[in-house]
This record gives sequence, structure tokens and C-alpha cells, in this order.
Amino acid sequence: MDADGEKRLAARAAAELVEAGMTVGLGTGSTVAHLLDELAARSVDATYVATSPRTDAAARSLGLRVVEFTDVAQLDLAIDGADQVAPDGWLVKGAGGAMTRERVVAAAAAQFVVIVDSTKPVRVLHPPVPVEVLAFGLASTLRELGTVTVRPDGLSPDGGVLCDLHCDVDDPGALASRLSLTPGIIGHGLFAPSMVAMVLVGDGDAVRTAHLGGTT
Repeated sequence: MDADGEKRLAARAAAELVEAGMTVGLGTGSTVAHLLDELAARSVDATYVATSPRTDAAARSLGLRVVEFTDVAQLDLAIDGADQVAPDGWLVKGAGGAMTRERVVAAAAAQFVVIVDSTKPVRVLHPPVPVEVLAFGLASTLRELGTVTVRPDGLSPDGGVLCDLHCDVDDPGALASRLSLTPGIIGHGLFAPSMVAMVLVGDGDAVRTAHLGGTT
């Protein structure tokens, strides 16, 4: 089965975790697009929060009930894709540019479930690492970051400048700490294993499940 079919299998497995009465966070990206189709097909009486205008519009067009995240204190579940998944559960996210919102939504969920195809698990994480930076003081922040490429295709949903950091990711914990402590950085794409409850990997005609135990 090709990667698109594997994405759909993982999305279908994740959709089955959604139960009536839940409030669920929806990520951004091609795998989440399959998730929206699966959720619409199931017609579960749930409420959804979207991490990007693109996901919001697509979910509403399929008849899903989407609310603003402003007044929602906690989510029962959040489901999102990833660009890389390391064996220990570290993730690289942010190819779609919504990693800051995705982190906020994942952190607010009792369980954060990641859905990927079989190309996304990697032996070790590798660059680039997506980073969202304030436009204010941009040149100074980029100098502090080091080797970084500013994306030419727009801003994050909240107006941050999207960049890709090219550096070693041998110690993702140390890099994540450095990025979080650097003034001018709004968010980054390194997600710790402690955030992730489960990874569903579409692999051929089946779904592999890795339980990591991250809950809030």
C-alpha cells in the first residue's frame, strides 16, 4: 500500500477513538485530512477544535462541529500527524506551519495521539526542525539560531515567521530547551515523548501501535 493509503489506515484507527460527547483537537496536514473524512463518515456526536484555518474550514465543510479554542479549558483527545517519529517517541512537527498551535492543543488534551504512515518513523531525528519566530527582531533571532532558512511561502496562523533550522538533532531534549529559552522564538517543532500517549503507524495493510503513556 502507498503512503496515502497508510495515512488513511492510521486516520481510521484514530477516528475510532473518538466517542460521543468528547471534545477533540484536530491537527493540520495531509494525514489529518484523511482523519476528517473518517470522522465525518462515523458521524459521532463530538465537538472539535482546529489548529489551523485550513483544518477549521475543511472540518466545517464536512459537517463536523468546530468551536473556537478560546473558552475550552481541556480536551479529551487530540489527534495530529508528524514529520518524524524517533524510536523513543520524540517528534518533529511543523511542516504545515501550525506547530505552535498544535503544541497548545496537544498539551490541553488528556491524550495526544499521533498518526503517521510508515515513512515517518526514523532511526534518529534529522534536520530541518521547524521554528516559528517573531517578526520583531527577526535578524537578531536568526543570528542566534545559526543555520536557518526562512520559508518564502507565508506566515503561521498567528502571524509568526516560519523558518527551518538546520543543525544536529542528536540530543532533541537539549535542542528543545535551547530553542524554548531563545528570545524571539514563539515555538518549535520538537515534541517530547512525555506529550504523546500513542503513535498509530499505517504500515502496509495494517496499523502498528506504540503506547508511550503521555497523558495530562
